[in-house]
Parts: sequence; structure tokens; C-alpha cells
Amino acid sequence: MPLDPLSSTFAALADPTRRAILARLALGETSVMELAKPFDMSLPAISKHLKVLEHAGLISRGREAQWRPCRIAPASFKQVDGWLGNFRRFWDESFNRLDGLLEEMKAEEAAKASPRSQRKVRVTKEKQRGRTRG
Repeated sequence: MPLDPLSSTFAALADPTRRAILARLALGETSVMELAKPFDMSLPAISKHLKVLEHAGLISRGREAQWRPCRIAPASFKQVDGWLGNFRRFWDESFNRLDGLLEEMKAEEAAKASPRSQRKVRVTKEKQRGRTRG
């Protein structure tokens, strides 16, 4: 059963060897032979990894005479980034709420420490709740 493009991309990214290949290609295009050097595996095994990356749209391979350069193909990364963007917004909102709570807790601690700061605590809470006047 064929996978949707996003599933193919995540399946390709699941393997540490393929992620290492992508990290190398992020530095610029290179040959299959250069990509294979740091790995303790055969050239056909590296070629299989490259085919998975190419099928997922993460790399493209060219042909220039005897040289067959591999390079990053950014379109699939954009799709992943767009999908992750929804979660990024969720976490940003969650952290913003947590920051607000921590500020409120700090203000309460400051009020306990100094009676003069009680007014500041009340004003801070009112601002956070949007109840300030003029």
C-alpha cells in the first residue's frame, strides 16, 4: 500500500544512517562514494538508503558525465515543517500560559516577603486578568 508523502518522509527520517546522510548533504551536494565513506556498509547498502531518501523526496540525484551528485531537495522538508508548525504553536501557547502562572507565583511570593509590595501584586494580577482601569 503506498504511503502518503508525509508518511514516506517520516519513514525515511526514522533511520539514523539516512539522517546522517541528510546531515552531510546539508553541507552541499556530493557523490555517492563520498557519502559512503563514513559508513561501515557496502555501496549497494548506501544506494538503498539513497533510494529511500529519493522516493521520499528528501534528496535528488543528478548525472554529470561520470559524476552522480546527490543534493537535498527542500520541498519535503517544507511539508514536514508545516505539519510540525501546528505542534509548535501548541507548545508556544502552553509555555506562554506557564510563563504567566510563574509570574503570578513570583508576585505572590514577593507580596509575602514585603507588605509594601502587596499593592504591586494586586496591580500585576489585575493587568494579567485585563482588569486595569485607566
